[in-house]
Amino acid sequence: MTIAPPSDQLAAGVPGRRRPVRPAGRAPGRTPIGYLFVSLYALLALAFGVFPSLYAVVLAFTNADGGFAGAGNFTKVVGDFRFWPAVLHVTLYLVIWLVGLVVFVVGLSLLVHAVRVRWASTALRFVYYLPGALAGASSVLLWLFVLDPTASPVSGLLRAFGFGSFVAVIQPGHLPAIFAIIAFWTGAGGWIVIMYGALNNISTEMLEAAQVDGANAVQIALRIQLPLLRKWIAYMGVMSLAAGTQLFVEPQLLSQASNAVVPNDYSLNQLAYQYAFQQNDFNGAAAISLILLVVALLLSWVFVTRGGLFEKE
Repeated sequence: MTIAPPSDQLAAGVPGRRRPVRPAGRAPGRTPIGYLFVSLYALLALAFGVFPSLYAVVLAFTNADGGFAGAGNFTKVVGDFRFWPAVLHVTLYLVIWLVGLVVFVVGLSLLVHAVRVRWASTALRFVYYLPGALAGASSVLLWLFVLDPTASPVSGLLRAFGFGSFVAVIQPGHLPAIFAIIAFWTGAGGWIVIMYGALNNISTEMLEAAQVDGANAVQIALRIQLPLLRKWIAYMGVMSLAAGTQLFVEPQLLSQASNAVVPNDYSLNQLAYQYAFQQNDFNGAAAISLILLVVALLLSWVFVTRGGLFEKE
């Protein structure tokens, strides 16, 4: 007489026995509504991302008559006396902004996460996120008043640094730092909230084990939290880099408000705008936009590979 093994042994996989086969079903998460959302995004990405980029490629390699121009448009814009100063301006701005973003966003996120009082943590997150509620142009208009010593709420601080007028504040040498401060004030709060959420996903057992082993708050942050935030920092770098290379609104509004103290070709996007709508040279503008696209993709690739953004745990 053969005695059948218990069902739990079957589930555990007794040698010589086969596990009960589950009926095949739909993979989790693959629902029609999911495909609908993806299709809408794909259509928008094609209409406002892929197709305009392909059209820019066509314009960049053709002339005004539609004939093939080779690298002519690229050599023309690179040889423009305004091109390399614009490259320098955007580069300085990106370096200041990205370094400040990584240092201060991660530091403030760790600070908010370290606050154990629930209401205080919530209040800090709300305060950090609030500036991001303003649109880019509205934020710059607000900063026009902040940077004017005659109307600024921090006029005493501006005068202490020797700035007695709005024109003295917005001198071209100060602009990379000013634009980085404006961008940080506008966008850092949202990234702090995202980093805070990522910190909350770190296992409390891991943190408690480190504390039991004698690790202090600084050691926990450097050896546990920061390595686990690496992908999120890389993601922040990619998104911020994509936005930073498109610098346009801030210098454009400051140029209009300062009666051209800030040049209207300060950034590469402004220079492309000048080519397209002042010189009626859309091919040159497309060449500048394509250069920006290639540079942004290369730098994003560095962030992705160094940050291990798509590595599996």
